[in-house]
Amino acid sequence: MAVVDVVNSKAEKVSQTDLPDEIFNVPVKKGVLNEVVTMQLACRRSGTAAVKHRSDVKGSRRKLFRQKGTGRARRGDIKSPLLRGGGSVFGPDPRSYAYKVPKKVRRLALKMALSSKLQGETLTVIESFGLEKPRTRDFVEVLDALGIRKALIVTDGPDRNLELSSRNVPDIKVLRSEGVNVYDVLKYENLVLLQGSIGQIEGRLLK
Repeated sequence: MAVVDVVNSKAEKVSQTDLPDEIFNVPVKKGVLNEVVTMQLACRRSGTAAVKHRSDVKGSRRKLFRQKGTGRARRGDIKSPLLRGGGSVFGPDPRSYAYKVPKKVRRLALKMALSSKLQGETLTVIESFGLEKPRTRDFVEVLDALGIRKALIVTDGPDRNLELSSRNVPDIKVLRSEGVNVYDVLKYENLVLLQGSIGQIEGRLLK
């Protein structure tokens, strides 16, 4: 079981905490991470691209001119795809790109993502940000003390002061423990865990 330091908002060590090996010391397999991240990105696609087909175009269904005797090509109605303003033949329709991988694989991938942060020494456990009111300057001062940029911050519950103070800071994202996912953990260079969120992550992944 790994033991890491718990720091305060001034980057001073205040205690230590244990990180279970079942979550934070799992061998990392890039194939599993890639599979889950690809699934997450596919589920985020809007899939709203669409065109108007022949039946969707406004216009009369009257035959433009008689079939024979004009010397021209045969024509149907004005909504033909061959005519300007007609319907599209093989254009996209709204669809869902979402699919799922097994729950065990998703859970394993999250453990691997968390393990990669500990192994890469980019995981920080903080006791509290100690923000008395929403103020971006105070939040940035804490980040400067920790020497952190481009971080995912995981909280143990709603923290209005932290969420409001961080929303204008680039490359920073605040997530509650129940929303932790593989893509966001890997996307940000650093992972900052509030001490109370560790137990919640354990309860979620060690069922």
